[in-house]
Amino acid sequence: MNLQTVAFVVAASILLIARLRIRQSKRRGSPYFAAESDDQAAPWRPSRLLLASVLTLFAELAFIRWISVEVRVFAYFKNLALLLCFLGFGLGCALVRERLRWMGALNAFLGLLLVVRIPGESERLFEGLSQALGGAADADIWLAPVATNWPYFLVAAAICACLFVLIVSVFIPLGQIVSREMDRAPSSLRAYSWNLCGSVMGVVAFLFVSRLMLPPAVWMGAVLVGFASLQEKRRDAALVASLLVPLVLLLHDPAQRDREIVWTPYQQIQYVRHYTSDGELWGGVMAVNHTLYQRVVDLSHSFLMRHPQAQDEEKYNPYNLPFRFAVPSPKVLVVGSGTGNDVAAALRNGSTTVDAVEIDPAILELGKREHPEHPYESPRVSIHLTDARNFLKRTQEHYDLILFGLLDSHSQFSTYSNMRIDNFVYTEEAFREAVARLSPDGIIVVKFQVDRAWLGTRLAEMLHNAFGTEPLIFKADSSYSLGATCFVDSRSHRAEDVLARDPELAAFVQRNRLASIPEAVPVTTDNWPYLYQKSHSIPRTYFSVSILVVLISVVLYAQARRVSGPPTSAYLFFFSMGAGFLLLETQIISRLALFFGTVWQVNGIVITALLLALLAANAIVERVKVPPQSWIWAGLIASLAMAYWFPLDRVSATPETTGVVAIVVFSVPVLFAGILFSTEFRKTPSPSSALNANVLGAVTGGLLENLSLLFGLRALLIVAMMLYCIAGIGLWRAKARNRVGRESAVPQVVGS
Repeated sequence: MNLQTVAFVVAASILLIARLRIRQSKRRGSPYFAAESDDQAAPWRPSRLLLASVLTLFAELAFIRWISVEVRVFAYFKNLALLLCFLGFGLGCALVRERLRWMGALNAFLGLLLVVRIPGESERLFEGLSQALGGAADADIWLAPVATNWPYFLVAAAICACLFVLIVSVFIPLGQIVSREMDRAPSSLRAYSWNLCGSVMGVVAFLFVSRLMLPPAVWMGAVLVGFASLQEKRRDAALVASLLVPLVLLLHDPAQRDREIVWTPYQQIQYVRHYTSDGELWGGVMAVNHTLYQRVVDLSHSFLMRHPQAQDEEKYNPYNLPFRFAVPSPKVLVVGSGTGNDVAAALRNGSTTVDAVEIDPAILELGKREHPEHPYESPRVSIHLTDARNFLKRTQEHYDLILFGLLDSHSQFSTYSNMRIDNFVYTEEAFREAVARLSPDGIIVVKFQVDRAWLGTRLAEMLHNAFGTEPLIFKADSSYSLGATCFVDSRSHRAEDVLARDPELAAFVQRNRLASIPEAVPVTTDNWPYLYQKSHSIPRTYFSVSILVVLISVVLYAQARRVSGPPTSAYLFFFSMGAGFLLLETQIISRLALFFGTVWQVNGIVITALLLALLAANAIVERVKVPPQSWIWAGLIASLAMAYWFPLDRVSATPETTGVVAIVVFSVPVLFAGILFSTEFRKTPSPSSALNANVLGAVTGGLLENLSLLFGLRALLIVAMMLYCIAGIGLWRAKARNRVGRESAVPQVVGS
């Protein structure tokens, strides 16, 4: 029995004992988690509201990050984990009058940990789940079949539905506490400000955790401590805190010789050192989010001479081949340098200088420490820890060879969104920027794992559009490292000239040459950066998961509605404002990623800035006499139209300056939306109902975000405008109903 199995058994036993104690105490008449008083005259506790708000944002980010790693299918569906967290919080707002559902939340929390960490079986189970849900010809998900296997798909959907409900259940009591304290507050706007302050603190706290690259046992443990701090009774708090023991046992990955696990700000990395049969270290294997990503290999001449079976790798290994097409002693840019295999190849092949660009600090550190050839120690190598697209925009250098390494990680690019790391790297605009950085006789080599023929056709078409010539495409396999499909192109026909002078290389390329399939596949652009989707459509798998979310929402909210009663007159207004704001947030993050890079800090800073903008709107509404709401609404629509039409791509300035212009352009509608929301929220008789509608609207906005797969990212601004128009209609209807209600309440005077 290994350590993981022992930890699982111990954790399950502790949970069972805790459950039995709770049941026994209930029989004795002194139950744990007794019903909390819902007296509206009870004092407002801003500290409790602040703590619940901090914990809500922190827990959302923690669950998004953890579940997207452990159950890979969550990383492929945009904002899925976030929507489930929102759904649970909104359901809690609807159940504000109900007893706090702590028992259900803790059962769901720790039950989720037990299910996901089943010893020996969890990785295979959830990898199969991802493959079953991802099987379709219209999207490329690693290892997933081309066609849908419907029996497996239905079983996977049922398992996913159970996971969805568990995640939703965790956030219900947080929604209940926040909405309850808002209802008790003497000023709903002041309570909303406390909520926003707590949200900012939650984001900043998780940024700090991500920066330190702490493991999930720490951040999930912090969530459990937060749960304990929110308990009314010491005995309840002690019980919740005691569950830290099984939590740490379940999430802790014990250190092992020649194996390490690192949680970076982007993903989980597993690295295992490998040795030859005679005990010599030759490198290792790195997995990202439980999926094979890269092999760290020694391709030095001395190593290959000691191992004759690998000597063929010196000429035809995918890491060495690109340099046979480049000019002698080239100046090289490696985009996605990873652990250093491409950088080592550049040094072996006599490159004068190498600019190595890598986004993940942990992968870079791993390469510095573990690569057998130690390429990052060379004085010829300059390391750039940044986003690849960000570097291409800023550099003024020209290169003889620009090498796109195997960037297709298929993982989420940050904690805050499920867009992939390489979304804005493989677009037509990105390739044009790379071409502009080539020397006259320079070449671009793109190495990629092409699993679907249409994906190779797309890459070839983008290179053709950038260069005006057809790229050379061939397959380079390796029994030692990872194979790749290579795309080679230049403005000077250098690839053809090299093949004419090197018959041996020409014979190899001819044997492994691939033709671009004549299939109508749209290219990816900065407006439609969905590399792994075949066409402008919503994949069947996205429809399926969205339907699951909708069904769960309908069932849970139908039950909650029996308790909370019918919606208020302004429900449509708050609902539409939530949906519109989520789409606006998505648009801002995607636009700013183009100018500042898709690094994790940018996304955290953007979300923090949005929350601060809403706080500023609150302050304006409280301290300044605002114009009529019709004027504010008109300003909101006009500023959204300006954001849609503003030609940011034509601003002739540095990327930083253009990014600042983009911040200003998108801040205006955020401020207008915040003022409009705060003005109405200040007057609402039921803050909990308004918050419930707003959060449920955000869930709907997250589902509507899939429309960008059809029409592109900019189209989300038009959808946001439509939603804000619906919000205006909802506001007008609410005012009309209130006016009619006041008139009917006036007693009629009967003349004599």
